[in-house]
Amino acid sequence: MGRARSPAHQYTNCTSAAAVGVDSGAVWSVLDTGATTAAVRVGQTVFIQSVTGLVNHAVVTAVSGTTFTVSYYEGGGQTMAAGVQCQVFIYGSEFLKGTNGMSGSLESEDSIFSNSPIILKDKYAVNGSDMAQIGWVEVTTENGATGYLWYLKSEHETRLRFEDYIETSMIEAIPAEAASGAIAAGYKGSEGVFYVVNSRGNVWGAGNPTNLGDWDNVISRLDKQGAIEENVVFVNRDFSFDIDDMLATLNGFNGGTAAQGASFGLFDNDVQMALNLGFSGFRRGYDFYKSDWKYLNDPTMRGGMQNLSAGTGIVGTVTGLLVPAGSTSVYDQIMGKNAKRPFLHVRYRASEAEDRRYKTWITGSAGGATNSDLDAMEVNFLSERCVCTLGANNFMLFRYGA
Repeated sequence: MGRARSPAHQYTNCTSAAAVGVDSGAVWSVLDTGATTAAVRVGQTVFIQSVTGLVNHAVVTAVSGTTFTVSYYEGGGQTMAAGVQCQVFIYGSEFLKGTNGMSGSLESEDSIFSNSPIILKDKYAVNGSDMAQIGWVEVTTENGATGYLWYLKSEHETRLRFEDYIETSMIEAIPAEAASGAIAAGYKGSEGVFYVVNSRGNVWGAGNPTNLGDWDNVISRLDKQGAIEENVVFVNRDFSFDIDDMLATLNGFNGGTAAQGASFGLFDNDVQMALNLGFSGFRRGYDFYKSDWKYLNDPTMRGGMQNLSAGTGIVGTVTGLLVPAGSTSVYDQIMGKNAKRPFLHVRYRASEAEDRRYKTWITGSAGGATNSDLDAMEVNFLSERCVCTLGANNFMLFRYGA
């Protein structure tokens, strides 16, 4: 059975008709080859980056055909000039209190020899007639599930996409600025990890540290902050290789004969063994554990924002994030006392009667639902959350440009 291709949630060729400084009502056109509609919906939040590295965050306020209209979270409005080619990807959504759910529903588009395991969305709808027309499809999904699914195949993919959104929103979200179009419409945004570290943490703006001198500068900065002993560095592929290359050059056998072999890696890499060129971490004043971050390598998300100018990194491209391990003591207002909390954790809005961490419910008159006269089944998803970045001065964001 072929794999199904889901509608794209990233576009590589979009242009705006609005001028620099416009804060709301900016109309964007999707010019990607084969795009017949914009797979963007009202209420979704998008990350926009031009080929020259200018960046905007925005909330979608209208969609028509291959165009969508946005209001910007930044107080300065649109940063790029009209007609400049940009990349756009969806990272989440934001709705006003007391409003209806997501409008519209994305469906899988079958294509020979391809099957996408996820359709990123927060509501799935199937009408009663389609539910009565059984057709089983063999699938393999991103979370490892395999087997045969009926109409719930698309609902399953919807769930995966929504789970992606609630994670990337915690990374990419920014608060709406006072003079922004988003705040004028009632949206407030949120402080994601990148925003907090970029504004209140430490920023390495010279690309990737590639030698011990660079890392000594990083360590010197950490010495002036919380001096957390153990740290995890989440990196993209290029950053990971730069660390491996740096550590390899420090090896005593570097430049030796083939008979000597290289002594770094598994079991000192005997000459008769397969050479392991990777490192999981190193210690220099502090312990640094290296971990490849799929999000920074994903070509449809942050990974697709790299190398937009030939051979060089562009201003704003994030290559890694240093996160302190362990926990810190904070005063919890709800508990009314000091408590230990991880440096990075997510908080949810909840009470005894309502828990909004991850809600899902079914409406309609099909598929067992009997709470409306709609001849369909609608599966709704909702989460209300924010990320808490404690001790932002202990974090470091690696990027191009300050």
